[in-house]
Amino acid sequence: MAKFLNSSGTTYHLEELIKNASDRLIIISPYLKLNERIKELLEDRNRLKIDIRIVYGKNDLHPEEINWLKNLTFIRTSFCKNLHAKCYLNENECIITSLNLYEFSQVNNNEMGVLIYRNEDAKLYADTYEEAQRIIRISDEVRMSLEKVTETDSKSDANTQTASVNTQSTTLSTTQTATPNYSKLTTAKLAKELGFKTQELNDKLLAAGYLQEQEGELVLTDAGRAAGGTSKKGKFGDFCLWDSGMVV
Repeated sequence: MAKFLNSSGTTYHLEELIKNASDRLIIISPYLKLNERIKELLEDRNRLKIDIRIVYGKNDLHPEEINWLKNLTFIRTSFCKNLHAKCYLNENECIITSLNLYEFSQVNNNEMGVLIYRNEDAKLYADTYEEAQRIIRISDEVRMSLEKVTETDSKSDANTQTASVNTQSTTLSTTQTATPNYSKLTTAKLAKELGFKTQELNDKLLAAGYLQEQEGELVLTDAGRAAGGTSKKGKFGDFCLWDSGMVV
């Protein structure tokens, strides 16, 4: 019989579902930004050579996600346009939920989910599994690669990172260059300037009302604009720029 899950129950059973996978694991989520616990569990399943499929729907992976994924041999990733489903399956159970595989959602949002056991609801599990397979079939498998180039200059100490995502017939690339002398900084660079981790600064910006969470994304508010923040569109989605030396 299917089991209802609240926010904490969904997070707990998701970890258990990953940990207990012994044959296959399917992860379907629009947003792909993993916390350290989920990464540890996936790395462990990868060491055991479990077949892992991850389907995501927002093509804005950061270099750290790309670098982490490309080293895991038994994880295959696919990009599915217009994906909004959130579903997690192993060979014995599955979870259908509102929870994005996105760290902010797991920590801050009120979520719901349903846990389905294959041995108790065989038809329901089979229908869910077949739909997950359909989503995989219509997705484009992505091969992750990351090239990091660092140039050190005694005056500017500029770091350049180039991340590229290669699909079967298309290569998408983005180059991010940050220099401490810029008057506007990305959230990550501002965090570094202020001595915070990026997540810590995001939490402070959320608490101050400069950002708000919408569908797993952090969006600039009117208060954030008044404080000097600007929203920019990049190849892989919107991002925020802040005044250098900004105090939060």
